[in-house]
Amino acid sequence: MEVLVGVGGTGRSFEALESTVERAKQADDELTVAVFDDPSAGLTRAQVRDRVREIVTERGVDPPLMEVDGDPGSQLVQIAETGGFNQLVIGNGARTPMGKIQLDSIAQFVLFNSHVTVKLVR
Repeated sequence: MEVLVGVGGTGRSFEALESTVERAKQADDELTVAVFDDPSAGLTRAQVRDRVREIVTERGVDPPLMEVDGDPGSQLVQIAETGGFNQLVIGNGARTPMGKIQLDSIAQFVLFNSHVTVKLVR
């Protein structure tokens, strides 16, 4: 399976990367990592890219890394659909005090617009 994981620098996005790398190793999936700017993360793209490289190196994989410019949600969807990916993985979501899940605008766009299967890691 061809898997695209989007990493914007939030804790959830790094958790999504870690779990996706482990799953890809077990299932022999082809993994690609897309790094994008997430204003809520507070990290520069270079910092995110360095952390991604650290995570994948620690786990003994070397997936292709791509940079996403422009609107992250629409770009992730476009890359997943035109790149022949079977799954798009993103990390997002927090629970409100009432138990509802809150998603940011990037995750909402991806979930509502992707024709590729989306895995939301929360």
